[in-house]
Order: sequence, then structure tokens, then C-alpha cells
Amino acid sequence: MKFLLDTHIWIWSMALPSRLGGRVLRSLRDPGNELWLSPVSTWEALLLHGKGRVVMEPDVHSWLTRALTNLREAPLTHEIVLAAQGLSFAHRDPADRFLAATAKVLGLTLITADPRLLGLADIASMANR
Repeated sequence: MKFLLDTHIWIWSMALPSRLGGRVLRSLRDPGNELWLSPVSTWEALLLHGKGRVVMEPDVHSWLTRALTNLREAPLTHEIVLAAQGLSFAHRDPADRFLAATAKVLGLTLITADPRLLGLADIASMANR
């Protein structure tokens, strides 16, 4: 399967794997699965780091190099931006809109713990269980 990791799932997989459900852990560890990450998640993680909510040790560049290993980069394209604008759900977070649109356009399953992103029409998702 092809999975797009929501930002918190990606961060938890690096720093707090105990927060991940068994099904998600198995999916992340299965070498037959493709794991994708949007640059939007990198941006979100850097914002969280700047606020002191995520620790990137020993430094940002080293942490990101390690955290991006074995992940495919999901592009942020004009098609995805247009799809994000056209999503019909009451979610104010633009990053989540871009992630949902990325999953939709690229045909990826979004792994998330965010109930607002689970069960959206036309977007495959996997709950953190």
C-alpha cells in the first residue's frame, strides 16, 4: 500500500512510537508499503520545533536527514493546491487541507489520528489504531 503520513504520525514515529497504534506500526514497518511525506509536514515540524514543542536533536539538519530516510517526497503541485481549495470540509488548518488534497490527488492513504481527517469523501484514510 501507499501511505501519506500526517505530520504528527511522522513525528511520533521518530520520537514517540509508543503513541502509534499496532496497525499503524505494522504498516510503517512493512517493507512492502510505500511511505510518503509532504514538504508541508516538514514545514509544520519546523514550526513546532521553533515553538519548542518538537525537539530535533542533535540539530535540525541531522534530525531531518534521519527522519526523511526511507520516505518518498510527495510533491506540492498546482493540482494539489487546487484540490485543497476545492475540499468541502470545515477544517481551518491549511496544512491539513494540503495533506488531504495530496492523498486525494496522488491516490495515497492518509495515516492520521485527527478525527477531522478520517472518513473524508474521496480520501482514503487509516486511523491511528
